[in-house]
Amino acid sequence: MSSSIPPSFNQYKIHSAIPPSAQNMTAQQSLLACSVLDLFTGYPSKRKLALWTDDASFHDPLTIAEGRKQFEAQWYGLKAVMSDIVPEHAEVVSNGNPIEMKTKLRYKIKAVGKEQVIESRVLVHTTGEGDAQKITKVEDRWNGDVPSDGFFAKAMRNLNSVSVPTFVKVPASIEEEEAAEK
Repeated sequence: MSSSIPPSFNQYKIHSAIPPSAQNMTAQQSLLACSVLDLFTGYPSKRKLALWTDDASFHDPLTIAEGRKQFEAQWYGLKAVMSDIVPEHAEVVSNGNPIEMKTKLRYKIKAVGKEQVIESRVLVHTTGEGDAQKITKVEDRWNGDVPSDGFFAKAMRNLNSVSVPTFVKVPASIEEEEAAEK
């Protein structure tokens, strides 16, 4: 892939740079990968989340968010509880399906000011072809580990995915969100 930024990046207001290791990615794969990096760095938007299927899911050690209502709330919730998110490293390891990335992010929690560095292996599963390619699942594996599937851990992850949408304000539409930004 060339170093030029695809036109769609402006439409989606992408903040993240295309990782230098993404040479063989299509423009759509680059858009999907960078939109996910934007979400991890606290730049959620309805427009970026429109790149996800309605029944997509997000899995990490803290949540199993299934469906638009749950996964959107997780990304807007991240922005709400973090005062600062600094990307220290992002690299595309594989441009297949899933797209595999390695990330290192420094998070600072608003309420307590505590900083935490999380190194992850992020898997972005997709469906469709070309410009119609969309995200069906994102897995955030902290330190490359698969989250525990034990009863208690799974119950807590499910509880988080159900409770966060009741506390986090997600704009109703792209138009509402973009009108509020003006």
